[in-house]
Amino acid sequence: MKIFISLYILLLTSQFTIAQSRAQGVDSISKIIHEKNPDVAISIGFIDNGEEYFFNYGNLSRKSNLNVNENTIYEIGSITKLLTANLIAQAQKEGKLKIDDFIDNYLPQDYKLPEKIRHKIKISDLASHQSGLPDFDFKKLMELKPKQPLDISEETIHSIINDSTSLSDYGNYRYSNISYTLMGMILEEVYNEEFENILKEKILDPAQMTSTYTAKFDVENRVTGYDIDGLEQEYFNWNSITAPAGLLKSNTSDMSKLLKILLTGKGQIGEATEITENTFYKNTQREVGLGQERARSGDDIFFYKTGDTFSGSSILAYDKKSNWGLIILINQHNSDLIRDLVNSNYEKVLK
Repeated sequence: MKIFISLYILLLTSQFTIAQSRAQGVDSISKIIHEKNPDVAISIGFIDNGEEYFFNYGNLSRKSNLNVNENTIYEIGSITKLLTANLIAQAQKEGKLKIDDFIDNYLPQDYKLPEKIRHKIKISDLASHQSGLPDFDFKKLMELKPKQPLDISEETIHSIINDSTSLSDYGNYRYSNISYTLMGMILEEVYNEEFENILKEKILDPAQMTSTYTAKFDVENRVTGYDIDGLEQEYFNWNSITAPAGLLKSNTSDMSKLLKILLTGKGQIGEATEITENTFYKNTQREVGLGQERARSGDDIFFYKTGDTFSGSSILAYDKKSNWGLIILINQHNSDLIRDLVNSNYEKVLK
């Protein structure tokens, strides 16, 4: 018996040492990258075999001497879509809908799909960006509200959906924010609740994500955001219509709680990954699930979702086989920097 106990302790010690080693690698690589980008605040949460590690570099703003930490709030942008897709999967498990159902019967009554596109678009098509519906015209929205283009009225959504007489390239991948706006409406219809309340009840509260914000996010420990040119940029305001597509604010502490659940696959959130992690679209360039994508390296698969706003960029990634999860938040719209952080850490430490 003592031999078995010793072997068990040795195994645990070995796993902890490996986790420490990988965590140190993530810290070292990320620190070097930050030294090349000293004006950008970077917060990283890393889960390795259930252990949490947090690495933070930089300050709350370019005018502040206060350091960022795991509780610092950033915009997470389209990582919000991963949560919205998880809610859709939960709704299927509860018998509220089926992801292969057509969207026609789930939209509010004042949304009427033109006859030519009725009974063609499935809920899973929305969630995997292959519905063929026209997306928001960001150029036009920017002209109307340069700082708040996602502050969209319901009339705008009406005009896009009710006037769509054809589907452009249906069945092929084309990134879409309006698809996730519609998914939010579908959730509100089947639960007879506002999206914000559904999110709180089914993800934020069960995961104990107490610092993930919706409408109110005026907290002191919050980064100032900067656009792609380094100019100060305000956060996107909460808009109940477009929120499911990318308006959440959070920190690495809360997102690490979510990562732990995604990695274990337990509970209502984790069990929903049985649906969201399936492949719904695949070509030579990408493999798409619901609210996330798959990346392959040999026999290894990890899932990820990126997010960009005018004031920040982000990525959430996790690998169930190697048992690691990563959340990276930065306070500048800079997808190249996010790509550098992820690729460098994956190739040198996590692969």
